Amino acid sequence: MSLTFFTPGPAQLYPTFEQHLKAFVENQLGSISHRSQQYRDLHKFTVDQLRTLLDVPDSHAILFLGSASEAWERILFSTVELESFHLVNGSFSKKFYDYSNALNKYAHKFEKPMGEGFTASEIEVPEYAELIATTHNETSSGVQMPVAEIHKLKQRHPEKFIAVDMVSSAPYPELDYNLVDTAFFSVQKAFGLPAGLGVWIVSERCLKKAEYIRNQYSIGAHNDLPTLWKNAQNNETPATPNVMGIYLLGKVAEDFNRIGVSNIRKETEHKAELLYKFIEQAPGFSLFVKDKAIRSQTVIVADTISLSADIIKQIKTKGMVIGSGYGANKSTQLRIANFPATSVEETERLIYELGKL
Repeated sequence: MSLTFFTPGPAQLYPTFEQHLKAFVENQLGSISHRSQQYRDLHKFTVDQLRTLLDVPDSHAILFLGSASEAWERILFSTVELESFHLVNGSFSKKFYDYSNALNKYAHKFEKPMGEGFTASEIEVPEYAELIATTHNETSSGVQMPVAEIHKLKQRHPEKFIAVDMVSSAPYPELDYNLVDTAFFSVQKAFGLPAGLGVWIVSERCLKKAEYIRNQYSIGAHNDLPTLWKNAQNNETPATPNVMGIYLLGKVAEDFNRIGVSNIRKETEHKAELLYKFIEQAPGFSLFVKDKAIRSQTVIVADTISLSADIIKQIKTKGMVIGSGYGANKSTQLRIANFPATSVEETERLIYELGKL
């Protein structure tokens, strides 16, 4: 039985994935030199498609890493000499904070319980913090920080770097990169691709800070920002890249551009509205995130009366896979991914089957 995955990552593969993979194999792209013009053209195509899709200006480079988790370390090495500041309201925002401590930085945090969010007006940024680490979409809890609040936070603290984790929401958030210094995501969620590739969007201002810090401390020996940036100017990477992942990302980004990112955002909101309306009204389910303004549009979280494992098992017999809660909430919550790879019709079918339980 073919399954439809509503899991928050790895997630459902995008419908065009198979044809793009077939073209990659047929054209023997897995064997080309990463220093060849053929690779440089492939690399540039993907960067150009992402730049169009996400409206990334030329002041920012688009770089490729092994994962989004690697971006946490790269950002901290590159922008933080001494102190960072983290908005923590779930497991993944906390991991960013933990990485800073692991790198022997002085990490501050403003922490709220899972299910709660942040507004710019309530945030007091420590005077000497160099970086403000935000999470647009907290995958563990289904809380989304409104883009407007992220922008306001930067406007209040223009001298500080601001980083945006959009791992489980890109390309949904419409970020203004005149205000966002760096952002990052991975491909196994909303881009509907297999795991193994992280994308790091980073400003020239971050590069200059990284060069300054490198003159005093180590910023890592592998994939440091100045080296990544230098190679990217020639549409290359320092080490042999994930050519297949980069190629597939470019083709899916091209598909997204054909549809139009505004249309993708509208459909995402429509499917989210259907799911939230069901959860709010259906017996046995309730909304985990109480404040509508901060409910995620891409990872919908529901509290359940029944054990989530039992619900997941029953839904799988209908050909669909949904995610359990994260960490301590594994057995009492469901997390339903709402990514472009799943259609309105598939979402309606999931709601229908959940309603029959």
